[in-house]
Amino acid sequence: MNSYRFPFTRMRRTRTKKFIRNLVKENRLTVNDLIYPLFIVDGTDKKEPIPEMPGLFRYSLDNLKNEIKNILSLNIPAIAIFPKISNNLKNPSGSEALNKNNIVCNAIKLIKDTTSELGVLCDVALDPYTDHGHDGVIKNDYVDNDETVKILCEQALIQTEAGCDIIAPSDMMDGRIRKIRKILENNNHKNTLIMSYTAKYSSSFYGPFRHAVGSSNNFGNKDKSSYQMDYGNSKEAIREAELDISEGTDMIMVKPGLPYLDIISKLNHKFDIPIFAYQVSGEYSMIINAINNGLLDRSVILETLTSFKRAGCSGILTYFAPTVSKILNEDN
Repeated sequence: MNSYRFPFTRMRRTRTKKFIRNLVKENRLTVNDLIYPLFIVDGTDKKEPIPEMPGLFRYSLDNLKNEIKNILSLNIPAIAIFPKISNNLKNPSGSEALNKNNIVCNAIKLIKDTTSELGVLCDVALDPYTDHGHDGVIKNDYVDNDETVKILCEQALIQTEAGCDIIAPSDMMDGRIRKIRKILENNNHKNTLIMSYTAKYSSSFYGPFRHAVGSSNNFGNKDKSSYQMDYGNSKEAIREAELDISEGTDMIMVKPGLPYLDIISKLNHKFDIPIFAYQVSGEYSMIINAINNGLLDRSVILETLTSFKRAGCSGILTYFAPTVSKILNEDN
């Protein structure tokens, strides 16, 4: 212990100049760590601002093509697609999710016709499509697990056949990973990736997203605590991960992000599998509003995203992806 006494050990030596700080940096954020969530909407010539998420828009498919070109120019490797469905297409069973020509499937085809380089992740859940805003079908005032899973399997297959690279079930129904993996295998889609929303918490941080996809008006004051996780629990996340991994997921996700860094860290220490975090809409809105009002410097974006890497993430779904790409390019 004597060898570590002052002044022989000075921790500030490796902080004195930029070159040495860069050499000893433990965790680095790169553009390759990012997945950019994009909102799409029916119609033409639409680029609708999302008031709850300053700087973000919903794109009609004709304008989506230009946005994809912009994303490619920033070297962002993958996007996640989230639709705002017209109210006249919503019903209790979310049947529009099974339309092979729905807006998501058409968006996938458009993207794949534009480029083969960009990875496409698709949300598998029914909440954008149901008139009640829940992630599944309701029977006897309860979201029915097994009936919902049957629909999710069809939805996943339809999205895969349209060209989706990563199927991402966000519904939190029990057993859906095994069922989805089985239907993909049986239909010769053995190389389609699954990123399960493994630890998706029943959170108040989702509010701006629900406005962006138009599910908040239908959802009202109801909550999703009968299927999403209780924010007081962490051991439960371990059990969820064990099940999803055993059922055939390729990657797991924690959602939201910043309030659940401890969950990411625990999963990282327990499992040898890629882990992703979703920096959700509420996190984005808090940070961007603080920046826009001069309360925080934009460097906080890199600081928060790097915390995900430090906790053990392979990558992050973040609405800041274009901003981060530009910052990292400036730094280089």
